[in-house]
Amino acid sequence: MTKILLLSDTHSYMGEEILKHVKQADEVWHAGDIGDLKVTDAIKKLKPLRAVFGNIDSAEARLEFPEHLKFRCEGRKSLDHTHWWLSRTVCSCCKRND
Repeated sequence: MTKILLLSDTHSYMGEEILKHVKQADEVWHAGDIGDLKVTDAIKKLKPLRAVFGNIDSAEARLEFPEHLKFRCEGRKSLDHTHWWLSRTVCSCCKRND
């Protein structure tokens, strides 16, 4: 089973306590409001990253990351990863918000 770290609203913060969890995950999903791209750069040096931009993110972040991201995890479920006013990942296979 893939171990996923789900982050959002880091607002440019990347502390050692977050990096500890990044190192323990197989991949990281960031649900937006990244802030400074140093956050995602630090994650990408350690693990695969899937990310979307949030409403506070810069034009640079919006060029690097999409607003919505659809993908399959472990070949089973189609996920729609996005940033809303309240960050959440929507599982489109069961129409449930988590």
